[in-house]
Amino acid sequence: MPSPTMDSAQHDDVATRLQIVDAMIRVLHELPLHEVTPARVADEATMSVESMTVSFPSWDGLLLASIDRWNDQRTTPLMPIAADFGTIRFLRAIVMKNIEDPSLMRFLTATLNIAAAPKHPLAPMLHSRWRRFHGFVQQSLVQDIAAGREPHTMEPARGAEQLLATYEGLQLQSMVRPEMDLLESFDRAVTRLREGWSRAYVPPVWDLTRAS
Repeated sequence: MPSPTMDSAQHDDVATRLQIVDAMIRVLHELPLHEVTPARVADEATMSVESMTVSFPSWDGLLLASIDRWNDQRTTPLMPIAADFGTIRFLRAIVMKNIEDPSLMRFLTATLNIAAAPKHPLAPMLHSRWRRFHGFVQQSLVQDIAAGREPHTMEPARGAEQLLATYEGLQLQSMVRPEMDLLESFDRAVTRLREGWSRAYVPPVWDLTRAS
């Protein structure tokens, strides 16, 4: 049985890690990822870089812990929306949260460059998180079909792929074209998308002898 001293030490370690991660999140509210430094995070956490490194020996570990904590804080409270009102309403709620505070969206987008580097040690872990989110959306669409919220002509795997491409693509556009109305663009795009879902998919036949 663990000793009280060991339990106290483990609790202190968890508390210190949370202190550092929360400091990282506060800094990311102010700065883009490429401007964030260990010294800036340590200063925000009111500790030395050396002390911070004891809890997070690698910068990649701190990045991943920050993604998990920040993403969970935003997304977990919204999960019941998917079951009660459907996948699109769930993603729309996330879009609204991102409009209120775009810093998490900016951070996640910055990590795409890491995820796209096959040899980066953090890439597989980032891939697993994107795949897990895709899996949740796909399963949620399965439930939408069962509940009659979406048509049986929509294949959930393809629907999830299209819906996430719309959701993520529009958010990326909003960061480089901040004048766009992200919520209105999302509503318009998913309305058009659902119109397509209501019909059986017929693969296109391309005439390569014509330009269009």
